[in-house]
Amino acid sequence: MNRTEIFDKVCELMVETLETDGADITEDTRFEELGADSFDLLELVTAFEDEFGLTMDDEALSDIQTVSDAINAIEAAQ
Repeated sequence: MNRTEIFDKVCELMVETLETDGADITEDTRFEELGADSFDLLELVTAFEDEFGLTMDDEALSDIQTVSDAINAIEAAQ
């Protein structure tokens, strides 16, 4: 799966989980800009793990601040 495909799936999961409009999401979008708190981020990481069939370590969770960070963590865990 390439970076664009991962980005598209991450956006889809963000729209579902955070109940936000995905039209303005870019790789630079910060999760806090979308109103996500630590619980939301944990829920998103769990969704990423389920969707991509991988496991992210606890350190990855604390490092994810932007969509780009999430994509990088997914790529690293594959």
